[in-house]
Amino acid sequence: MAADGSGWTASRAEAALRAIFDAAIAAADPRRVLAGHLPDKPRSGRCVVVGGGKSAAVMAAALEDAWPDVALEGVVVTRYGHAVPTRRIRVIEASHPVPDANSEAGAAALLAAVRGLGPEDLVLALMSGGASALLAAPAPGLSLADKQAVNRALLASGATITEMNCVRKHLSAIKGGRLAAAARPARVVTLAISDVPGDDPGVIGSGPTVADATRFAEARAILARYAIDPPPAIAAHLAAAAEETPKPGSLGHADFRMIATPMMALRAAADTARALGLAPLILGDALEGESREAGTLMAGIAHAVAAHGTPLPAPAVLLSGGETTVSIGTGPAGRGGRNTEFLLGLAVALKGAPGIWAVAGDTDGIDGTEDAAGALIGPDTLTRARACGLDPRAVLAAHDSYSLFDAIGALIRTGPTLTNVNDIRAILIA
Repeated sequence: MAADGSGWTASRAEAALRAIFDAAIAAADPRRVLAGHLPDKPRSGRCVVVGGGKSAAVMAAALEDAWPDVALEGVVVTRYGHAVPTRRIRVIEASHPVPDANSEAGAAALLAAVRGLGPEDLVLALMSGGASALLAAPAPGLSLADKQAVNRALLASGATITEMNCVRKHLSAIKGGRLAAAARPARVVTLAISDVPGDDPGVIGSGPTVADATRFAEARAILARYAIDPPPAIAAHLAAAAEETPKPGSLGHADFRMIATPMMALRAAADTARALGLAPLILGDALEGESREAGTLMAGIAHAVAAHGTPLPAPAVLLSGGETTVSIGTGPAGRGGRNTEFLLGLAVALKGAPGIWAVAGDTDGIDGTEDAAGALIGPDTLTRARACGLDPRAVLAAHDSYSLFDAIGALIRTGPTLTNVNDIRAILIA
């Protein structure tokens, strides 16, 4: 395929973008990064491993490889299809994003594993995105069905993730620092992979090992703010406010270490871009907003690079992370996730501009609920779509971006990557 005048062909650009995306995922691979964040090996006592999240099983396997001479024991809970072989640490698979009976049983197993320990014992907690659903331990007197009802109402209400976590922590026997409290007086070291904006430890999995500054009164106020009428058992539990979550300063035996974050992944992507002869610009690791609108915005920046050499001259790559959203509305919706919708919005706004290609994908390998991590676009994306009988604007309006990229053979399928530092987006301007 002919070059566009800058020496960049479509095949070269797409190979570069895929290398950049793969580098971001590799930077968050527990098998590569976990060992460098481990504490000193315990000299005496037990070493109990607990954990939850999409990466929990592979983190456990990485720990076993790093400490072959330590008598490890314990249990972790991961998503169905995300288990890997382990030798000493038990792995339970459960449902995500809606918890199931295994989520409840798994959370109970974690609490049981850390009870009765002494000050000479070490608890290693392995936490990653998805742990909130995978570790569902209702507070005493509540049922899983009660919690599911409140979660569904919160998801439909427009409440922020911070507000939802406040309520969840006050309905749980494990979240909001309660797992660390149950392990007292053993030392607790948490190794975490962040998939949240700002890398707030209390948001990752609703912070099972992190002290919580919120209170029952705030949880009640949030439900009132969104006119949510909870099941009677939930209302009674929140009103009684019998046992607050552990507050800041109360978990002195707990240490928290971040082993992979979105910014770490973006920096690795930038290093790969430089090696490929591209000037990287990281626009941020926590970009949010409507996916298609984010695509339009990024198209404007890409045009500025191509036409004016600002904010940096070509050849360049614009890098960003975070998690955009797709608002479906009340009409019927097709197949697609936030990354393919972002890319289609970007392609429509670029209008086939020469010399610009892009990739976007979820680092866990699953964009929304589909089987692809994301997709690639280039100057010919709209032309190829129309050749398949598809109207890109109509497809975008129907939220059917997956179907368009599937039709033109532009999807990226990685399978479960066993890590998750949210979305990675890269736009190459030749």
